[in-house]
Amino acid sequence: MRQTKRKKETLKILKEKQENNSINDAIDILKNCPKVKFDPTIEISISLGVDPKKSDQQVRGTVSLPHGTGKKITLVVIAKGDKEKEATEAGADYVGCDELVEKIKNGWTDFNALIATPDMMREVGKLGKVLGPRGLMPSPKAGTVTQDVAKAVKEVKAGKIEFKVNKNGIINNVIGKLSFDTENLKENFNVLINAVNKSKPASSKGQFIRSVFLSSTMGPGLKIDLQSLLAI
Repeated sequence: MRQTKRKKETLKILKEKQENNSINDAIDILKNCPKVKFDPTIEISISLGVDPKKSDQQVRGTVSLPHGTGKKITLVVIAKGDKEKEATEAGADYVGCDELVEKIKNGWTDFNALIATPDMMREVGKLGKVLGPRGLMPSPKAGTVTQDVAKAVKEVKAGKIEFKVNKNGIINNVIGKLSFDTENLKENFNVLINAVNKSKPASSKGQFIRSVFLSSTMGPGLKIDLQSLLAI
């Protein structure tokens, strides 16, 4: 297969690097790869020593990234009465109740997060087939089913994210944009790693974090040296 000029330049950079990288080295490599015409997203993939099929080995939680993700968050709040006003004043993009439920039921999913008040969950629960596969279903554990909608809206807009292990035992999350300062990316990375580490189920034995990879949109995936994480 014919390689593009950008691919050749990337491979040349990787050839001179080691297999396992510190987080600083990984960020440096990604920043030095050939540029693209947009601001790439930086993603982290964490492989865990758990069996997601077992209910007592689910890993899920929320964490506020100190520097956000760099993504524009389109937020929906499903609530009634005074809670609608609270959500609007806090900065939610779409606020409503029955009309929004119906709109989503018909396939509308042009948003990144959804918050609902407890009294609306009977209706929101009917949207499982639409919201579930996209990871948009609100839950009390994630803080997206709450009476304090104003606080929840502000947290999500400020960079609060949810992490959840998938069926393959891997957590995939965005930690920023390539244009972020190295220290900001590193701080987001460390905060997420610590949050995941603290979420280790009691029933999980042996090594919990098995591997960590950092990558950018259209960029290489770089393996992080687990020993370097011990200093976090």
